[in-house]
Amino acid sequence: MTDTPPAYVRPKDIDNRASLWQRIQWRLETIAWDVIYWWPMKLLGPDKASDFGGWVMTKIGPRLSQHKTTVHNLKLAFPDWGEDKINRTALAAWESAGRTAGELPHLPAIDPYTSGRVDVVGVERLDAINASRKGAVFISGHFANWEIMPAAICKRIPHAVMTYRALNNPHIDRRINKLRHDYGTGTAAPKGIGTRELMRALARGAPIALMNDQKFREGVAAPFFGHDAMTAQGPTRLALKYGVPIVPVSTVRTGPARFRVEIHEPFIPEDTGDTEADILRTVKRINDFLEACVRAQPGQWFWQHRRWPKDARREAGVI
Repeated sequence: MTDTPPAYVRPKDIDNRASLWQRIQWRLETIAWDVIYWWPMKLLGPDKASDFGGWVMTKIGPRLSQHKTTVHNLKLAFPDWGEDKINRTALAAWESAGRTAGELPHLPAIDPYTSGRVDVVGVERLDAINASRKGAVFISGHFANWEIMPAAICKRIPHAVMTYRALNNPHIDRRINKLRHDYGTGTAAPKGIGTRELMRALARGAPIALMNDQKFREGVAAPFFGHDAMTAQGPTRLALKYGVPIVPVSTVRTGPARFRVEIHEPFIPEDTGDTEADILRTVKRINDFLEACVRAQPGQWFWQHRRWPKDARREAGVI
């Protein structure tokens, strides 16, 4: 078995469908990425970049179309909250997203084990999984800066494989992918290519990690904050198929470019022989874990995506 992370893999259909004008736009976006965002943030240093990114997004975020989604999601999840608390949490969510953007160019300076900026709780569980060479399925969500968690895993388990959603812009996508590899995070592209890579990884005894908190249309309906949300069943299916534990992981921002990553107690999904019932039971358990993390730090979750279907939002009267 090799401890070398998988090579960069990009779904070719993204690029093959692009028109000439789209390719020109990608180039222009990349120039703007480098000149307006990346290098100015890089010059600030991790703490100031985190603060500045957070401040900027508290000004820009509420003006974006995603702000309405953020507010609607918060009202759906916390129906007993007043407008003031909803708005304050929505603003905190934008600040968290901005801090993440500011911190991205500084990931090498936020090494989970050598920088003094990250407290990793449960390292012994990572070491035990690494020593077992039997694989595991790590699950987490978009908490605080979600780039820190996979690095915390891969620095202790170099042969672990992380899922990765390719960006449309191939030039920026390659930049981010290189940064992740330099940071010590292995990645695998999604949409079929990633699924095969994850299965191969588990078959050879390598752990895998997936984000399980976003809408997945082909998933199963499972309660999340009291409302059914389409949730990916892939982590559970893989854990059952290969007989490996599911390991929940949480990340909390404790200051500018500072975090606590916790590796929670692993559990083996119950296998009663009724596959669909077993999957639904475990998906619910995963959603319960994610919901508890969000409730603990509601301003540090990525509320800006449409997690619940329109019917749930309509029934709750938040549309």
